[in-house]
Amino acid sequence: MPAETVVWFNPSCSKCRLAAGALGEAGASFVVRRYLDDPPSVDELSAVLDRLGLEPWDITRTGDAAGLGVSLDTLPRERAAWLRVLAEHPALIQRPIVLTADGSAWVARDPAAVAAAAATARGRGGAVGAVGAG
Repeated sequence: MPAETVVWFNPSCSKCRLAAGALGEAGASFVVRRYLDDPPSVDELSAVLDRLGLEPWDITRTGDAAGLGVSLDTLPRERAAWLRVLAEHPALIQRPIVLTADGSAWVARDPAAVAAAAATARGRGGAVGAVGAG
């Protein structure tokens, strides 16, 4: 578990930029992890998914797979197989993912998830979140 708040960040993603801006405006201290440059391992992905309460296919950008030459249509819903795909192709990971020191985690794509992450990062509570709309 990180000792601080970490944001899995893609600088070309508008949702990532909005989440980082909102966290900063809320006074939350955080570290940016450019996960495309520093891809998570299978074990890291598994741990983050456990914190989120989700499965790999829940955080996979399935619409982007074909452009990366990845076929997900025939991939069975087996956690290990999907984890390997995400580790090999981190661009398929939904973003931003916010991890706080207390073990909470969010796919922070909507204002409510970002607000909960910011509150938790500042020590005011929150809950483990799921994939947000957006």
